[in-house]
Amino acid sequence: MKKIKRAYYYLFYKIYKSIIYTSEKVGGEFWSDFKAGLALGALEILLLASILTYYSIINNIKLDIEVTYPIILIPLILLFILNYFAFIHTDIWKEYNKEFDRFSTEKNRKGTIIVWIIVIIIFVNFLGSAYYLHKNIFKMY
Repeated sequence: MKKIKRAYYYLFYKIYKSIIYTSEKVGGEFWSDFKAGLALGALEILLLASILTYYSIINNIKLDIEVTYPIILIPLILLFILNYFAFIHTDIWKEYNKEFDRFSTEKNRKGTIIVWIIVIIIFVNFLGSAYYLHKNIFKMY
C-alpha cells in the first residue's frame, strides 16, 4: 500500500513539475498545485470512464449517463475525497516533492518516461474504449 501511495504522489510530482516547466515558458507560475491536481483528476476520470465503458460493452447494456447515477457519482466522490486528503487538506505532497527532487537525474529521467507512458496508456485506453462503445452502440440499433 505504501508503494502505491508513493507512486501516486510521484505521478502528481511529475505532472506538477511539467506544469511548472511549461508555466515558466508561457508567462509565469501560478496555481501549479491546483493545475496539477486538476490534470491528475482528469486522468482519473478518463480511467474511470474507460472502465465504465468496458463494463457496458461486456454486459451489453446501453449507458444513459447522468452524473447523479450511483455508478458514476460514487467513484467521483471517492476520487474527490482521495485527492482532497492527498493534496488540499494537507501539504504532505510538498514533503514528497522535496524527497523526489533529491532523486538522481537518471532516476528522475526514468520516472518521467514511466509517468508519460502511463499518461499515454490512459489516453489511448480511453480513446479505444470510446471507439468500441461507438461501435457497440450501432450494433444495438
